[in-house]
Amino acid sequence: MLSSNKIREDYPKLIEYFESGINNPEKSIAHCILLYGNDLNAQYQIALEVARMLNCKGSHTPDCDCLNCRWIRENNHPEVKTISKVDNKPADDDAKTVISISQARMIKNDLMVSSDYHRVLIFCDKDKDGNICPLNEINFPEAAANALLKTFEEPPSGTTFFFLTKDKTDVITTVLSRAQSFFVPSKLPEDRDFSIVKDLMDFFMEIERSQVLDFNEKLLELAQENEPLLILTQMQNYLAAVISGGNLPRAKQYQFIKYMKLIENAKKQFDVNMNPQTVFENLSFNLVL
Repeated sequence: MLSSNKIREDYPKLIEYFESGINNPEKSIAHCILLYGNDLNAQYQIALEVARMLNCKGSHTPDCDCLNCRWIRENNHPEVKTISKVDNKPADDDAKTVISISQARMIKNDLMVSSDYHRVLIFCDKDKDGNICPLNEINFPEAAANALLKTFEEPPSGTTFFFLTKDKTDVITTVLSRAQSFFVPSKLPEDRDFSIVKDLMDFFMEIERSQVLDFNEKLLELAQENEPLLILTQMQNYLAAVISGGNLPRAKQYQFIKYMKLIENAKKQFDVNMNPQTVFENLSFNLVL
């Protein structure tokens, strides 16, 4: 977990904005905040730092050691909660791949009970290893989001919601319209490698419709020999490199951007445990046809 000081060092203007709204009686921060960008862990740590500032009962400094600050640093605060497909679900909720309607009902019921703390609910996704992943319309479906819209619009006092995602358009518009959005630039080194998929993608540049099955077969072979998500990322890296090369006509650039979005959608399908063969077959036909 990143420290408060590290988060402040990496994102000084963003933290300063929230701090000013929290500490100035004449200001406030939005009760719905959407963070977007590629570094989901940084987004999560920013949300926790804001939660810490909202709940601090001590010195109100980054290194405060009051009980609330310690709880939040340990991710153990009773009213600072992660909401995901695996976190804070009702005992009888069998929806394993999404934030569910029954989860939404539980949240609404919990918020009806008054609290001495400032409640912060951080909506995100998690992978099988517990890593923070982005929200999208698959893991945070419209039905569950709509069940909470009134709560997002008129929450109880002392309640703040965070939504973490890669792209603002990945969250349904009714949630997006109720949130104040902030881009969180990644401080991680960018992976631009596409060496594994280069030969295949060079083939893709010249592919005809009659060759789609050959393309799909080669893509599946790469996915079986390597991590499937790595293959998808390298395909995106290849397309980005071609676009940045500056030799594509504008219409072709738009087409390649569309290809990158199709690959991103394929990544999302892995979040709901779709069969890899089905994911890659669908992608192959969407890319070529």
